[in-house]
Amino acid sequence: MSVLGDMVALVDADLSFNNLEGVMPQTLENLHTLQVLDLPNNNISREVYFLKLLDVFSQMMLLDLPHNDLEGKIPRFLGNLCNLQHLDLSDNKLRGGTLPDQLGKHKKLSVLSLDGNKLSSPIPMSLGKLSSLRMLSGAEYEYRRSLALITSVDLSSNNLIEEIPEQLTSLYGLQFLNLSNNQLHEKIPEKINAIKLLESLDVSMNQLSGAIPKSMASLTFLSHLNLSYNFSSRIPSSTQLHSFSELNFISNHDHCGRPLMRSCVGDDSPIEPTPNADDKGGEDGGWIDMKLFYMSMPFGFVVGFWGVFGPLAFNKAWRSAFFKFLDDMKYILFNGVLKE
Repeated sequence: MSVLGDMVALVDADLSFNNLEGVMPQTLENLHTLQVLDLPNNNISREVYFLKLLDVFSQMMLLDLPHNDLEGKIPRFLGNLCNLQHLDLSDNKLRGGTLPDQLGKHKKLSVLSLDGNKLSSPIPMSLGKLSSLRMLSGAEYEYRRSLALITSVDLSSNNLIEEIPEQLTSLYGLQFLNLSNNQLHEKIPEKINAIKLLESLDVSMNQLSGAIPKSMASLTFLSHLNLSYNFSSRIPSSTQLHSFSELNFISNHDHCGRPLMRSCVGDDSPIEPTPNADDKGGEDGGWIDMKLFYMSMPFGFVVGFWGVFGPLAFNKAWRSAFFKFLDDMKYILFNGVLKE
């Protein structure tokens, strides 16, 4: 590893999926031009020096260090890496006080993964200032969609506390938000629909309470939703939300309304069960009807065939009349063509 420090013009270092152990060599301080450092699935530890070392990488664009043994706090100076677009410190042993507010200073950050650590602070409100995720509309919208940029924030499987900050709803370009398996409480921000491009939302296994915001019904790109193991109330009436499985709301004792089988107090009629094989209009009933249709096709063909040609085979007079009719038609058709 120490030889890396001699490559002073190095731009991209990919040492992923090795068995690197211990601390990073001090000679890495010479790599001022390094833009990509990819070291997942190793055994790098003793973060005190290593994370401080990152301060010299002013050109860093991708910092990928998941599945290592890094410990301690996330250093505040990470906010000074102004070119950083991808930061993944997931599945390490990072812990301690607050997530640094400086993380919100990044103007280009589109992927932030801190999941699988032991972070125990509130979610900083400054994350709502991540410039690259505060997308507007028009040309910028089309630009981001055409490049298919993955924009995600994953803070799951930590010990994060307090509420989900309302400021996160300012991240208009965010596509994936995972806050599951923490100790967050209160409710989902009412303006969650402001994250217009949101495709995946997972806030399961927290201590959320209150009602699911009705505004979620307008999240038209939402394809994955997990609200399970929380406590809430009526599920808003929405074709969008009703399209999800009941498993997405499991163990939410106060939940009611579709797609659950439990109706809410004051509803005019109970929730009707999903049609099954015994229901004539159900999917299984339709499948049975289709099978019967295809099974009857050979029988219909046989009946039709012998209904026409059976008499010709066993009745000589009919057979002679039939072939005479064909000869007459042939004469009329071809004689007309020859005359022309």
